[in-house]
Amino acid sequence: MRVWEKYITADVKSMYAHYRSEPKIGTRPCLLLIDLYNLSYKGGDRPVSEVIKTNPSGCGENAHRAIAPTKSLINLFRRHGLPIIFTTRDWEAHSTGTHSTQRQRKNITESDYDIYGEFPLSEEDILIRKSRASVFFQTELDSVIKDQGIDSIVVGGESTSGCVRASVVDAYSRGLPPVLVEDCVFDRNPISHAINLFDMHHKYGHVTSLDNVTRLLKSITGEQP
Repeated sequence: MRVWEKYITADVKSMYAHYRSEPKIGTRPCLLLIDLYNLSYKGGDRPVSEVIKTNPSGCGENAHRAIAPTKSLINLFRRHGLPIIFTTRDWEAHSTGTHSTQRQRKNITESDYDIYGEFPLSEEDILIRKSRASVFFQTELDSVIKDQGIDSIVVGGESTSGCVRASVVDAYSRGLPPVLVEDCVFDRNPISHAINLFDMHHKYGHVTSLDNVTRLLKSITGEQP
């Protein structure tokens, strides 16, 4: 069952009957991992309602649940020699009051925006620091995509309703309909997570499973099942 099924009524589903999408992965996809930084994991693997008492930016158990599948996704792209792009916040932008959303942030340090230790970057990985929600906004991502010959985007990270959605819409606007890996995206708010996945799945990309992305990559790279 899709994560949004319990929230989407039959009449709403009928509104989207004319939207059809299939995963579109080209011959040179990249993996775009959005904001997998320490701040999202601070407070541990606990319910978000508890974590946010001390860390309003924490995604608690939702973030930690996505660690294992995200590591598998990273290993998949590394095995196929495909580019991996991590994003994080630009500390200078943060320090001068430029933020991704209107959420109030307090007692945050520069190290909070280091990529979480479960996801060590390799020398080949690219790290992009962004000032706003979309990773495309005033960053080098467009140049990276052109220089690396990237023709499609697979997405993981957080938050589904914020920086992931903003980046997905901008990717679609550039003719790169993204594939979101449902196992590897997360949000503090489970309702926002589900509704935004439903909306993006129909309008701007395709939401699919890690298993399906694995099959698709094996298909385009010629790897035997």
